[in-house]
Amino acid sequence: MIPWKLLDRAVIPDVGGELRLMQRGLEYSIMLGANELMNSRLSGSEEALATLTATKLKNVQSPQILIGGLGMGFTLRAALAAYSSEAKITVAELVPAVVTWAQHQLKPIFGECMDDPRVRTQTIDVFNMIREAKNQFHAILLDVDNGPDGLTHPKNDRLYNSKGVKHVFNALVPGGLAAIWSARPDDKFTKILLGAGFGVEEVSVRGHRGKSGAKHHIWLASKPMRSSSDSAPSTTTNFTGDIAGCRSCAGVCLHGLNHQIFVHAI
Repeated sequence: MIPWKLLDRAVIPDVGGELRLMQRGLEYSIMLGANELMNSRLSGSEEALATLTATKLKNVQSPQILIGGLGMGFTLRAALAAYSSEAKITVAELVPAVVTWAQHQLKPIFGECMDDPRVRTQTIDVFNMIREAKNQFHAILLDVDNGPDGLTHPKNDRLYNSKGVKHVFNALVPGGLAAIWSARPDDKFTKILLGAGFGVEEVSVRGHRGKSGAKHHIWLASKPMRSSSDSAPSTTTNFTGDIAGCRSCAGVCLHGLNHQIFVHAI
């Protein structure tokens, strides 16, 4: 078996901890301690963050997209393929070295996507960017830490608590979507999303593109077209089947309703 080779190390700003970029043949891995944060062979669920939202926002001209966490670029490359040429995609990455890896050591994976004119990369904590934004983004795609069950540092939990989720809500335009990656389901986080005013769908997606392997979890949180002060009622709907959302709204409810829709797998 080909042994793993250390390519580089990087300290996580503010929160501490050290990331290690590893390579074994054509396979790459980013490690934190004994935990593997991502692997170049497992991209399916990260890509789904982009493809699921792009399908729902297909009629939006010049969508503004925010990706929280560059990682190995799976979500970014999927977004570039799924969204139109008029899209503007901002990538917020906390660790400067991760951006450097994308341009050098991980170039075989990234290709030329970092040079796409639709892409703007900022070395910043995505929490700070979201907190300052108001009605700005059509979609916010978050793959930060391990999801609501933080792995790298407790500080990341502020993105997933009630106050942080409300910042996400405020940063979206009416009808906008937040897609949030997690290693596993979390009923408490679902309630936080609903409490912030989102309609919620939960999607189970395999990490591997094939039909086997571990499944990851994605929340699709939709901001209603109407504010909570409007007269439209708030409802919760549960069913299984294809991703649909409100039957007449293709997942982004235009009636100001909150839908909670559980989709078993894609």
